[in-house]
Amino acid sequence: MIQDKNCAKDRLILALDVDTLDEAKALVYELKDYVGIFKVGLQLFTSVGPEIINIIHQEGGRIFFDGKFHDIPNTVAKANANLVKHGVTFFNMHISGGSKMISSSIKLAKETAKHHNLPKPIILGVTLLTSFGQRTLTEELGVERHIDDYVCRLARLAKESCLDGVIASATEALKIKKECGQDFIVLCPAIRPTWSVVNDQVRFVTPTDAIRAGVDYLVIGRPITSAKDKVSAAKLILDEIDEALNCKFEEEVV
Repeated sequence: MIQDKNCAKDRLILALDVDTLDEAKALVYELKDYVGIFKVGLQLFTSVGPEIINIIHQEGGRIFFDGKFHDIPNTVAKANANLVKHGVTFFNMHISGGSKMISSSIKLAKETAKHHNLPKPIILGVTLLTSFGQRTLTEELGVERHIDDYVCRLARLAKESCLDGVIASATEALKIKKECGQDFIVLCPAIRPTWSVVNDQVRFVTPTDAIRAGVDYLVIGRPITSAKDKVSAAKLILDEIDEALNCKFEEEVV
């Protein structure tokens, strides 16, 4: 499902976490040669609507729509079917919405893609937000499990429900891959190069750590979008991903 598993650009997802169409367009135009996929989340979509999706398509980019749907099965399925019509490559939903919500969405997404002669999107499940730590999970949500165990339980449900993969922290990626298989996609937010500020993420790792853990796609936002020289920042990250991929390949060969 990765266009080229050894191409750093195809693994890099840029988070367009901005408020205006002009800001988003500027990022797409400036970085389209260095980023394979652009993340459109609720912050941007509720401000500018689907026009940004059309612009990304026009510039040859792919789209990860980060809506994190969690509602009754019929509502989520129909919302996701609308996304399919827009030609997004990835979208997601909370695994905690349950198997019925997930299966309804997958079924209608496949039917919609076939009807409109579009490729089936890659559908991912959200495990646990990377802003959550153990205290939040236990004290606020009342879940008496270690974060790693809870995330892997959700990943197993995602696999059993026929999702293509999950969104999770890279700290859980190795265990998820072991339990769900190497072809089960792990997309990881909260990626921060060592030279970047951590911001509001609790469970974060570097691009190198993520690749070594088996992460397939890396979401990076502010380390690039807030940089004075965005292209140079993107190139630094691509170089780090590329080096990590080469090291991983050499280890697998040995």
